[in-house]
Parts: sequence; structure tokens; C-alpha cells
Amino acid sequence: MDAPADGQARSIGIVVVEDHGLVREGTAELLDREPGFSVVGQASSAEEALDLIVAIRPRIALVDVELPGMNGIALAREIADRSAQTRVLILSAYDDYAYVIGALEAGVAGYLLKTSSARELADAVRTAAGGALVLDESISRRLTRRWRSGPESTPQALTARETEVLALIAQGMPNKQIASALGLGLRTVESHVSSVLNKLGLGSRTEAALYAVSHRVGTAAARGRQD
Repeated sequence: MDAPADGQARSIGIVVVEDHGLVREGTAELLDREPGFSVVGQASSAEEALDLIVAIRPRIALVDVELPGMNGIALAREIADRSAQTRVLILSAYDDYAYVIGALEAGVAGYLLKTSSARELADAVRTAAGGALVLDESISRRLTRRWRSGPESTPQALTARETEVLALIAQGMPNKQIASALGLGLRTVESHVSSVLNKLGLGSRTEAALYAVSHRVGTAAARGRQD
């Protein structure tokens, strides 16, 4: 949505995608009352949502995992291809690790559980709109316990530069974008990414992003540091 003429910050446009009417309408009403938010559309299926999102290109799509036809994770992939400026925030009843990994691999900006409070939901929307990855607090705690297995599985095992790289991975940046943000060569960034995964015992960039969020690794990369 365009910025108002008086210079006030523009609203965060949101589309709510949920097949249960009462839940969808209640969530939309809750968000629409929040300062700085504007619910610009609602959809009850992935197909309906995709047409709507491509047409109006909101900043946030709040998407249920379980939808008739195409599920929410498949929808997230389609949105990434057809409306790249729209960030998908999954709102799900399922906290399984496989669901979270699948959603992150589809390029979502966050994964929140339906047990979240109204304040947690609003905070998650703002965080996702700001470009950072969001994880439900209960999922984050479980992941932290999962990785708390020894000294080499802690963020302190990383150098300052590797920590910056990990923070940018958590923002969904590819290696070329990380290289540009930090003023590094592409091969240097690739080496840092490989070192991060090896030191933390992680198998993919997706797991690295989850690790960064669960361990609260900062999402803002410091500039001007030396390798």
C-alpha cells in the first residue's frame, strides 16, 4: 500500500489465508485493529489466495498449513515465485520438525503456532515484515534443546564474521547477497557458510536459519569488520 500523503509510515498489508471462516474472519478482525496493519484480503483456499496475492501483492500472507487442495507450504513456494515481495508467515496447529523444515525450505518468513497470543501474532507479523525470520517460542525452545549437545554446538564456536554470515542466512539471503552486504568475495562467503555448518554440525542452510533463530543470533550484520 502507498505511504500516506502526510508522511506517516505506510501500513503493513496483510492477506489472511484460512479455510475455516470463523477463524479467518476473527484473525483478520484482530489484525485489522492493530496500529500499522491493514488486512487487504482474505481467502479460503490456496488457489483463491494465489490469485489475490498476485493481484494486490501484500507485504504479508498469513497462511494456514492445512488448506483444501494445495497446502500452505506448496502455496508458499508459489508465492515466492510469483509475488517475491510478499513474505509468508505460516500459522499452524502442527509443531513437527518436518513441517517447520518444509516451510523454511519453501522460503517462508516464519512459522507460528495457533496457540499464540494476539500480541505474539502481531509481533511476528512486524518482525516478518521487517525482513527477519520468526519462529514460535515453543519451537525455538525445542530446537535449542536439540542442539545443546556440546561446546561445538554453541554460537560461541563461531568467529565474529561467521556469526554475521549466520545472521544473514537467517534473513534468507543467498551467498551473493551476503557477499554484497558484508563487502566480501563470493568464495569467501561460501567458505564461511561451509565453516558455520561444519562447526555447528548442521546439514543445510535451512537448519542454519532455524539454529540462528533458536539461539537468538543477531539479524543485523555489522559493517566494516575484518575477516
